[in-house]
Amino acid sequence: MSGTSEGPTPAADLDRSAVTDSDHTTYHRVFAAAPLSMAVVDPEGTVVDANSAFGDLLGTDPKTLVGRGAADLVDLASDARTWHAYREVLRGRQARLRCTRRLKHPDGHSVWVQVTVTPLADGGPGVLLSVSDNSARRELQAQLRHLQMHDPVTRLPNRTLFFERLTAALETESFERGGTGRIGLCYLDLDGFKAVNDTLGHRVGDRLLAAVAERLNRVADEAGYARAATPLVARLGGDEFALLVEDSTGTEQLADLAGAALKTLQEPFDLAGQRLSLTASIGVVERHAAGTTATGLMQAADTTLYWAKADGKGRWTLFDPERNAHRMTRQALSSTLRPAIERGEFALEYQPLVGMENGRLSGVEALIRWNHPQFGTLTPNRFIALAEEDGSIVQLGRWVLNTACRQARRWQTDHPGEPPIFVSVNVAVRQVWDSDLVADVSETLAETGLAPHLLQLELTESAVMGSAGRPLQALQALSDMGVRIAIDDFGTGYSNLAYLSRLPVSVLKLDGSFVRGFQYEGDFQYEGDKKAAAPNPADEVIVEAMIQLAHRLGLTVTAECVETSAQATRLRRIGCDTGQGWLYSRPVSPDRISELLGEQTYAVGNP
Repeated sequence: MSGTSEGPTPAADLDRSAVTDSDHTTYHRVFAAAPLSMAVVDPEGTVVDANSAFGDLLGTDPKTLVGRGAADLVDLASDARTWHAYREVLRGRQARLRCTRRLKHPDGHSVWVQVTVTPLADGGPGVLLSVSDNSARRELQAQLRHLQMHDPVTRLPNRTLFFERLTAALETESFERGGTGRIGLCYLDLDGFKAVNDTLGHRVGDRLLAAVAERLNRVADEAGYARAATPLVARLGGDEFALLVEDSTGTEQLADLAGAALKTLQEPFDLAGQRLSLTASIGVVERHAAGTTATGLMQAADTTLYWAKADGKGRWTLFDPERNAHRMTRQALSSTLRPAIERGEFALEYQPLVGMENGRLSGVEALIRWNHPQFGTLTPNRFIALAEEDGSIVQLGRWVLNTACRQARRWQTDHPGEPPIFVSVNVAVRQVWDSDLVADVSETLAETGLAPHLLQLELTESAVMGSAGRPLQALQALSDMGVRIAIDDFGTGYSNLAYLSRLPVSVLKLDGSFVRGFQYEGDFQYEGDKKAAAPNPADEVIVEAMIQLAHRLGLTVTAECVETSAQATRLRRIGCDTGQGWLYSRPVSPDRISELLGEQTYAVGNP
């Protein structure tokens, strides 16, 4: 037969049609009954079908959702990035969109949901919108975060949350939105809290911390009243607390806050029958937020808290840039001290010690100088205390001893016709404790060939007067060796005169404060047109008494800080043996001492 004609539908086609209708019915039933909220959305973004779960989520009949824009139902147009991604999925240019949204239920409560938009499974036009309620999960996450970010004892924000807030406050966007653009911090530490834990137990200590937190919160609430924001109170750990002030108005605001915190903590605490009193120390920092880092702010606060502790506790202290610069310089010096000794950055200058009767040079005091590559020439008061703290004074002291003895021996050999002069070297107490000073001196004298009586060791009065055990044995051994022992700054410490007679000391060096007390000869002098202060007769009486006492004990006396000829005359009149000071000379180089050795009598006023 040629041609074709319409006949009955083939069985295969009927079966395929039946299966398709059956699948469609099944899929629709599954879609309608699914517990997951879902909606089919056409390419234009309009809902064409929604299941019951979706209606329940939004608190409405799902039939009323048909024909409405899906983006409006689940807030997909609230930000540009999500809206663009949603349009791309509708157009088939992006495989999926997933985002989190907060929806408002008609009964007033909020619902946190995760929205997923994917192409339809059969490849047809449109997309499947699915929405899962994550409110319970999000609430659990919030609870866990709260536990992670809060201290269990005080319920205050902990260190982690504090730094999170601090970092956010210092972000450029934060202070560029408005406000003062400044930030303030009170860093608080309880004084003597460890004693509470040790004596009353940690349970009482925890109750005290909780009570402190409650009072600090009250202070913060009162400070935040009538202001834009309340200061954040946090426990940073142990007995350390912080009050963070965003958009601070200046140091006055922080000072008021710190003062209020101290005042409220001074009131006694009643804890389960225990009445406790405590104080706190607070470091206060206030500055521009721009250019400030969280680390920098906390370092400044920690430094300032240390100052408050060092200044006597129970107080607040404001950050001082100049004081901090001094501390930084001190740290820089401390860290480079030992390498500087090895690099040879130190040098000695020598200040003459002159006989009061004959005006001749009898000895010199070796004074160390640090030729620092960054800070220039530094005198001992800038670094000796640091050397004593870190123990490098032992190494430095050996160098000074060896250098001074070699120089004294060199002067002796260069000027054989002149009476040899002695060299006086300062010794720190730690050199006696941390090294074998007797062995060091013995070895140095042997190496340099300097006679023991030409070496004088100076120790401060407080160090010598408290000597016992090993220090006293060392001093005795040195004295037996023939080395002179001198007490420096005599008259400023706690002199035990009876004990003095039993010490192996040969020289007393009077502190310069006594010499300055009788600077002028006669009742008064004039400085220009003004009458200068009259001398204090008591100073001369005291000095004369000390000189007489020293002489009776067989000791010689050296007066420091002799600056005028009138002082020298009066010191000589009351029997002082040796003078040292700018009247004779400032500390000078070894070459200048060589020049002075050739003079018969000392020329007063040498530079």
